[in-house]
Amino acid sequence: MAATRAPLSSYQNPSSTSTLKSPPKPSYVAFEIKASTLRKKKKQNGIRCEIKSFENPHNWTIEPDTPIHVFHNPPEAQVAMASGSAVKKVKKVCLFYCAETKSLAQKVAAQSDAIELRSITWRKFDDGFPNIFIPNAHGIRGHHVAFLASFSSPSVIFEQLSVIYALPKLFISSFTLVLPFFPTGTSERMEDEGDVATAFTLARALSNIPISMGGPTSLVIYDIHALQERFYFGDNILPCFESGIPLLKSRLQQLPDSDNISIAFPDDGAWKRFHKQLQHFPTIVCAKVREGDQRIVRIKEGDARGRHVVIVDDLVQSGGTLIECQKVLAAHGAAKISAYVTHGIFPNRSWERFQRDNGGKPEHGLTYFWITDSCPLTVKDVMHNPPFEILSLAGSIAATLQI
Repeated sequence: MAATRAPLSSYQNPSSTSTLKSPPKPSYVAFEIKASTLRKKKKQNGIRCEIKSFENPHNWTIEPDTPIHVFHNPPEAQVAMASGSAVKKVKKVCLFYCAETKSLAQKVAAQSDAIELRSITWRKFDDGFPNIFIPNAHGIRGHHVAFLASFSSPSVIFEQLSVIYALPKLFISSFTLVLPFFPTGTSERMEDEGDVATAFTLARALSNIPISMGGPTSLVIYDIHALQERFYFGDNILPCFESGIPLLKSRLQQLPDSDNISIAFPDDGAWKRFHKQLQHFPTIVCAKVREGDQRIVRIKEGDARGRHVVIVDDLVQSGGTLIECQKVLAAHGAAKISAYVTHGIFPNRSWERFQRDNGGKPEHGLTYFWITDSCPLTVKDVMHNPPFEILSLAGSIAATLQI
């Protein structure tokens, strides 16, 4: 037996005199049939159908002598009309990863049966240069392929670029590069003649990824440091800029004091970057002001008194600015202070500077420090160390791979 849908514009069962009266607009119903091949004269084939069940939720009336046309495999548009919503095909993706992103890749694959993990053999020659092998390279022909990268240091960029440049040439249907953290984003401008904007350098390197059978590479980056860096990329790559802020908003809704949250930005740059995504929260803006030879953080606008204040920025390095912001917010009466950054870089284990508040003492520490898993090496260090909590990008990446 096979389930099928047919338009109600005209129905007829050759062995029956019962037909359906057409509704005012084209509609579809589902019925179950048992089909068998019927040989006719002049070498023509026919189908005899026995209707086993019929759905008639609208109680349409029956009239005789109207032909039925059965569509065994109806077009997608017809199925969409029958179900009342658009039918969206799931794109199956082969997801490759580097050593650092293996754990995140496994979480991404767990989000959808349409994502299949594929491994790469990462080795080195005696001279230290990469010796890389992509197993079953013929097996990915015609498939949608993605690579989950982590440019955590210059030493790993070359070996991953080698794979990134190789995959599109394997006759794949499309190629997506997921680079959650764009590491040179803070070097985006020149202040003195001779300064090198390495953000532009990396953007140009990625812009020269070979074109796959499906066209230019799609590049997924989360919370790039400056939105104008999109113009550093060439025409042979399609940058897709995503954000980790929805993960933060979801986590804030789970807090028992979710109705007492205020968002603090450590400087005007962070405010410009994120305030539209967090506009439903009361806002506090801090700023660095010069007093003599020192630059001191002050509250520029907003009121922290009695509030659970969450400091929001795109990334953290040494953490000095966040700590100064925490101190001034505590001095102005904040009840609790937490922090969120999409990218926790923390060179030289600088994450150890951040302590838990120990029972409502915001001047001594943070209630929570949320980071995403965009920097896998940091995740290994801070996991299970309060006040740190990891908000995974896995679900967001899985959804983005369906674009």
